[in-house]
Amino acid sequence: MNNSYDLEKRRELLFTAEPADQVTRALTILKGLANLKTERTDKAHTLEIRYNLRDYTLAGLEHALEQEGFNLDHSFLHQIGRNIIHYCEDTCRHNMEIRGHVTKKNEKDVFVEVCGQHPHKEHAGQPPELREYE
Repeated sequence: MNNSYDLEKRRELLFTAEPADQVTRALTILKGLANLKTERTDKAHTLEIRYNLRDYTLAGLEHALEQEGFNLDHSFLHQIGRNIIHYCEDTCRHNMEIRGHVTKKNEKDVFVEVCGQHPHKEHAGQPPELREYE
């Protein structure tokens, strides 16, 4: 089960150097969003964002910024890290939507179905010398 700490995320948005004012413009736009904290960092072309996964995902925020004309850094290593974050956040959000484990209520039916698909002998529990007698 996810606790609230697991849902609170702190990420960095890394922009390209051009256009020069895009970090300031992005900061202004993101500060206007509810339940999203945004601030500058001491790194060039970078904003720090904090959000809850119930409200936002990094992929969603990045997509919205790119739709507005912002240029995010797409260098190879940075892209790999972002893809891992996107996958983990999507998985976490998907898992939050699942009410319960599917097989909890019908575990007997699942076992019978799986057992029926495997070929086995009728006398699998008997010793080999007794299997011949019937």
